[in-house]
Amino acid sequence: MTTIFRKILVGVDDSPDALLAFKYAIHQAKRDQATLVIVSILESENMNVYQVLDTDFVHGEYAALKDHLQGYRQQALDAGVADVQVMIAEGEPGETIVKDVIPKVQPDILIVGSIAKQGVSRHFGSQAAYMAKYAPISVLVVR
Repeated sequence: MTTIFRKILVGVDDSPDALLAFKYAIHQAKRDQATLVIVSILESENMNVYQVLDTDFVHGEYAALKDHLQGYRQQALDAGVADVQVMIAEGEPGETIVKDVIPKVQPDILIVGSIAKQGVSRHFGSQAAYMAKYAPISVLVVR
């Protein structure tokens, strides 16, 4: 029996693994006629103290990320996914997705890449492993 997903959450950060996860999520969303929710996390810990204190800088980063996510949204729409949503959350990626994004979005599955593009997570443990361990839903880790 094949599982049908109604709402798919995919995390993107422009890493090669995340791009593979995004392509897989598009394929799955088309197959299941599912809603695709694309999330990216604005990591304030990667900003220096002056950048964090500069609200114009933070708002600029947020706006740039929002524009960037629209490109992902358009790519999914062009590929044939009918319902595509985007969202930005702020914080540490794994924890933010598990504790904030999943409860808000209520997806059936989370699809993520195995290796993050940036941040301390690349050096001190895997965000994907954290999400796979603590997420209350199925997690597909793509590499």
